[in-house]
Amino acid sequence: MRSLRRIVAGASALALAGTLGACSAGDGVPTLTWYINPDDGGQAEIAASCTEAANGAYRIETSLLPRDAASQREQLARRLAASDRSLDIMSLDPPFIPELAEPGFLAPVPDDLRDTDGIVEGAVQSASWNGELVTVPFWANTQLLWYRKSVAEAAGLDMTQPVTWDQIMQAAEDQNKQLGVQGALAESMTVWINALVASGGGKILENPDAKPDEMQLGLDSDAGRKAAEIIGRIGSSNLGGPGLPTADENASMNLFQGDNGSFMVNWPFVYPAMQGAAPEVIDDLGWAVYPRVDAGTPAAPPVGGINLGVGAYSEHTDLAWQAVACIVTPENQAQYFVTNGNPPSNLAAYDDAEVTEKFPMADTIAESLQLGAPRPQTPYYNEISIGLQRTWHPPNAVSPDTTPQTSTDFILAVLRGERLL
Repeated sequence: MRSLRRIVAGASALALAGTLGACSAGDGVPTLTWYINPDDGGQAEIAASCTEAANGAYRIETSLLPRDAASQREQLARRLAASDRSLDIMSLDPPFIPELAEPGFLAPVPDDLRDTDGIVEGAVQSASWNGELVTVPFWANTQLLWYRKSVAEAAGLDMTQPVTWDQIMQAAEDQNKQLGVQGALAESMTVWINALVASGGGKILENPDAKPDEMQLGLDSDAGRKAAEIIGRIGSSNLGGPGLPTADENASMNLFQGDNGSFMVNWPFVYPAMQGAAPEVIDDLGWAVYPRVDAGTPAAPPVGGINLGVGAYSEHTDLAWQAVACIVTPENQAQYFVTNGNPPSNLAAYDDAEVTEKFPMADTIAESLQLGAPRPQTPYYNEISIGLQRTWHPPNAVSPDTTPQTSTDFILAVLRGERLL
């Protein structure tokens, strides 16, 4: 794990932090630190609620991680490599979980939290490594296909039935409209590539538990070539708009809610955002499960979200897991969805009346999460993701004839230490 070894090498600077541990206040109540990703205050509210429910068994304090996932990964990995005892509970981005689980940085999930009945399949997969649950699903995210009803109707598309990328690209071309997709040189590009390959029945990484020099990629395949064909067509025909090479999720939303909007793949945050910024679009707004690559094969939508892990060096692992059990209750997940817009991993939360009122597409989100496919699960995810971004960007240069093989050669060379990212 080349990237992890670099992190370990720099971890000595944090060794002192490892002596701090989870402390007790003057009243003797153990204090658990929950490292959280930035949100709208929802995790801090849950921490306060679970502290009250603990009735003096523990209290939870939150510590804010950096905004971007890569910086979150680096900070947590450095602290864990330094045996930092203050890492009681961690909100973890799914792609980086194998990297932390493989060297034993995560405390084992207790038996009473291993029951995944009622948890969406995409979240269960993303919380696991080597077939074992190593974290606990908290909230799960997925991309939907958002569409302008007027455009779909003019194209003669029945949106109650699955649609394909070819259909929505043709509909946009015929009406001189544009598609909202994420073509920036960023993690969002990896998300798009992975969803296309998985929807085509393929895998980016065939053997995730293999050593770097034995890894086999599935990019140079029918599924990989079809993914490249779709991205290249959108890029070269201006279907993604002139700003596609730098388009992130917000830029895609802005394009979609403009005069040339037609279809968009994006996360559920866009719904409340458009309600505030473009209320005139809401009456013309529809949603469906992610587009299919092949009409006869169900789509494999992107999966994101946050899972909860407990640091292996925490002085209060039992209490930390008790706190996790409180945090992930369906009631807390439903409230977090309503207040912060992050979808639950527990299907029971989707029955909440406030959830269905505020997010009328909640059933579609749940369906998508059951179909979803996580990004490659491997301790070497960072190398694979950046390698994909470097070789599939810009979108207008992507070709089914060359990109899958070029990308495969580059990533494997990086994994073998023969090339640098």
